[in-house]
Amino acid sequence: MNSSVVDSDFYTLRWVGDVDGRLELLDQTLLPVEVKYLPCDDVDTLFEAIRSLRVRGAPAIGVAAAYGVCLGLRGSQDRTESDFFFKLDEVCRYLAASRPTAVNLFWALDRMRQAAELQRGLVPLEVLQAMLLDEARRIHEEDAAMCRAIGAHGAKLLNDGDGVLTHCNAGALATSEYGTALAVLYAAQEQGKRLQVFVDETRPLLQGSRLTAWELDRRGFDVTLICDNMAAQVMREGRVQAVVVGADRIASNGDAANKIGTYGVACLAKMHEVPFYVAAPSSTFDLSLTDGFGIPIEERDPREITHGFGKQTAPTGVKVYNPAFDVTPAKLIRGIICERGVISPVDADGIGRLIGS
Repeated sequence: MNSSVVDSDFYTLRWVGDVDGRLELLDQTLLPVEVKYLPCDDVDTLFEAIRSLRVRGAPAIGVAAAYGVCLGLRGSQDRTESDFFFKLDEVCRYLAASRPTAVNLFWALDRMRQAAELQRGLVPLEVLQAMLLDEARRIHEEDAAMCRAIGAHGAKLLNDGDGVLTHCNAGALATSEYGTALAVLYAAQEQGKRLQVFVDETRPLLQGSRLTAWELDRRGFDVTLICDNMAAQVMREGRVQAVVVGADRIASNGDAANKIGTYGVACLAKMHEVPFYVAAPSSTFDLSLTDGFGIPIEERDPREITHGFGKQTAPTGVKVYNPAFDVTPAKLIRGIICERGVISPVDADGIGRLIGS
């Protein structure tokens, strides 16, 4: 599968070849200056790519991890069956340690495990390897279809001429195609609705300015980049009629983890009576968690703040707290847009009806 995303001249990730092929990733650490692809011929290269945010966004991480299982099992067809499944478990545990918050990572790895277990003892190992690659491709294709459906449901919530604010990047770069939050904007654009989009820069790694503004500009949107601390003023001036963001994990009550700073934007939206929407596929829901307090929050390298992009901007030795995500309470969310529809009001009953139990 060659995922062309929304813009035909770049793709987020793709598998090249058959069982002995490789995964190629758009290196997002180089954007917006350089478009370059990283070949992943082994699971260690993929692990580093996930950790260093060369590939990022919960859905894209999940798809990459599924292909990573195929990379990790390369050459395992010559093992005994017990050794093969031991290696499968080892690869899945290794990839699961790459990032803790995005539940799509664990969902994809569990699905690959289950696909293998269903064929255990029934087919030769070389056939099982080919079947696992087919499963990874299905995960990839299903993610693309879910993104399209999210866009179709979410576009109904926006009106022609609306100002929309988004935080971080939940576009084609964060998924296998089209995006989640940005899928809503793309679908609205395709319906002829004209939007003015305000993009938070998203400190400290600037995913908004480096990635989201890059995507939207290429699609011809009216894009305005703002610093994170300008969102309140933009809302106060009446420029924003909706906020749409993505999510990395959603608890069964609707509490949603997303890039750090999202919670603050939700509070501002509530203050200014602006509807705040979360767009995410069903694979982002973690129904094992009753609320957001159980969502693990990744804490990243302090140098991302003190030495951002290689330049020291803080005193040597100063203490740093650098959580990569925060959790927005369900009570601040007007609706959760998934491929099955819009959950509103956002609560355990609504999620149970649309997602399951």
